[in-house]
Amino acid sequence: MSKKVYCVAQFEPKPGRAKELFAALQALEPNTLREDGCLQYIVTRQLASDFAPGKSMPIAFNEIWADMAAFEAHCQRAEIQAFFAAHCEAQDGAAADWNVCVYTDEPEDYDAPQLPSCC
Repeated sequence: MSKKVYCVAQFEPKPGRAKELFAALQALEPNTLREDGCLQYIVTRQLASDFAPGKSMPIAFNEIWADMAAFEAHCQRAEIQAFFAAHCEAQDGAAADWNVCVYTDEPEDYDAPQLPSCC
């Protein structure tokens, strides 16, 4: 059974502050990549493509963690909490909006026993 946790953290910068927000997010990469349980941590910018016309926030982290405990420990690091306080929660922060979600690669009820078919 896989214990990996996949996180997509999206950010909408305030007008004119995209470069600032992207740079602040990139600054989190080196220390995070040193954390136990961090398998991938990459901040990306959305690109325009006729083959991918979906709607999204323009900046997204793509993260893979060994397990939920590693992800939750990361979220409690002072550097991460300081980023959210300064750029997301503060009135003068660079982020207008953000969305952080975690996912699994396992199907629902992966280890559930097979029930006998009835009738």
